Amino acid sequence: MLKFSRFRFLRHILIGLLSLACVVTFAACGANTTSTGSSAAGETLKVATEPAFPPFESQAASGGGLEGFDIDLMNAIGEAAGLTVEFESLPFDGIIPALQSGTVDAAISAMTITAERAEAVSFSRPYFKAGLAIAVKEGDSATTSLDSLKGKRIAVQIGTTGADEAKKVEGAKITTFDSAPLALQELANGNVDAVINDAPVTLYAVKSGNIPSVKVATDKLLTEEFYGIAMPKDSPTVEQVNAGLKTIIDNGKYAEIYKKWFDSEPPQLPETAL
Repeated sequence: MLKFSRFRFLRHILIGLLSLACVVTFAACGANTTSTGSSAAGETLKVATEPAFPPFESQAASGGGLEGFDIDLMNAIGEAAGLTVEFESLPFDGIIPALQSGTVDAAISAMTITAERAEAVSFSRPYFKAGLAIAVKEGDSATTSLDSLKGKRIAVQIGTTGADEAKKVEGAKITTFDSAPLALQELANGNVDAVINDAPVTLYAVKSGNIPSVKVATDKLLTEEFYGIAMPKDSPTVEQVNAGLKTIIDNGKYAEIYKKWFDSEPPQLPETAL
């Protein structure tokens, strides 16, 4: 059995207490460093988008990155809210499942706020006013409404409100595509009679000349819609994103981004779309 003198015993106790104090102090310092570093860098927000919907989101012409109204807007919101934004490219119809499974934290992809989608995810306040338009070949003067599309061939992007609207057309033969440009190209090729798609995207395609011999059938929109940033249901991030969005609307950054991509003043946005 080991024996200690009183002095040696007290020395061992003192060493033990000093060691414990160092451990506690080191842990406290480490915790503070981690917290400070995290706060300084900002919480990372993994944001899904489908980069095939110009001018909202697309691969940059120079390569190696994403560009578009939604991309600029989300980065500005992140900066205002103290969030570090990381984009992840996904097919549009895979975005909501990704939010539900928690593999992404948010999504910005010209997604219309609908009651059905709001059952599966939570939306930010509206960030863009849009609507659906009918695209047809140049020279088509007969197509002016959904009724005039009865029995015709319609192309749409899968999982969109345009696809939902096309289903209402009696006798229509609907073809779905993974992206809006592919649907519009099918129209340009003469393989369908019309495309039902978000008006800003169709107008951008016509203006840019990327889809030749295509026009918007009528100035009257089929619907009035609002885009929102989607997040997992009841996510606390909704409050942060809304705060960042309000900040850039109030300080003029939103208008600056809007004019960059649409060359006009932005419309007034409501607090909610539902």
